[in-house]
Amino acid sequence: MFVDRVQIDVMAGNGGRGCLSFRREKYVPLGGPDGGDGGDGGSVIMRAESGVDSLAPLSHRRQWRAQSGTSGGPANCHGRSAEDLVLLVPPGTIVIDQATGLVLKDLARPGEQIVAAQGGAGGKGNQHFKTSTNRAPRETTPGGRGEVRSLTLELKVIADVGLVGKPNAGKSTLLSRLSRARPAIADYAFTTKSPMLGMVAVSPDRSFVLADLPGLIEGAHAGIGLGHEFLRHVERAGILVHVVEPAPMDGSDPLDNYRAIREELVRYDAALGTRPEIVIVSKAELPESEEARERLALAVGHDVIAVSAVTGQGLDRLLKAVVALLDAPIP
Repeated sequence: MFVDRVQIDVMAGNGGRGCLSFRREKYVPLGGPDGGDGGDGGSVIMRAESGVDSLAPLSHRRQWRAQSGTSGGPANCHGRSAEDLVLLVPPGTIVIDQATGLVLKDLARPGEQIVAAQGGAGGKGNQHFKTSTNRAPRETTPGGRGEVRSLTLELKVIADVGLVGKPNAGKSTLLSRLSRARPAIADYAFTTKSPMLGMVAVSPDRSFVLADLPGLIEGAHAGIGLGHEFLRHVERAGILVHVVEPAPMDGSDPLDNYRAIREELVRYDAALGTRPEIVIVSKAELPESEEARERLALAVGHDVIAVSAVTGQGLDRLLKAVVALLDAPIP
């Protein structure tokens, strides 16, 4: 199950209490304070990990609590510090503090981490309070309280290339043909309800990550349909491949569909309008595809590629175009 948003409470462990103790040894007439310090409480750490592709493992529990440190003991024995609780999340996870709405950390790359809740420090034993005028101190300090936070975790899929377009435009079929991913494929809209990722191997030493993103409809920028559930994943794709169906089942015009999707992207985030884009006409085996390709090329002012996941037409050309954009210097 793909889960890209969860709300959780994280509770760090408390520090252990400092010990109140005095030396009691035979033949030692004057003892002294020997109370040990308490152990530190465990922290809750969020870490981005390769191979983790969903927030589903965190969705079945609301509260995640680290262990507390143990109290100090006599003879200057320190309490045991608790281990940190490490929660693994997919790269691309954004950690948001629910109380303030602030983004605490964007865990964009594997290995990045954040201390989501800091463990409490261990308390001080009475040995720390000995002075020349107070040789038998009875003061100790309790352990510090562990931090408690309510967090929202949002996953924005990270991909080199994202397939965008209307529902049922052929994105899932194209992904399955270019990679080993196996998305749901059917002849009805919204087959893809969550992003699907596939690794596309261009050559033995060249590959890229391709994402099949859920289809858009008019009003998506305002949350209609899959709306923001889709659009926040588009933000992470470096290159957009706009898939246009040449003969939509609803009788709509392919050029109007292309313009509608472009408008939704720009209204959601103006920066998406300047994102590198490749326009393709899917289902090139259909007789209507060439006319749609010519109309689109004239409208967008550059070449449009006709591809077919059934016959393989245009796939090599599409891959070359993608690699050329990936290798292009960043302006």
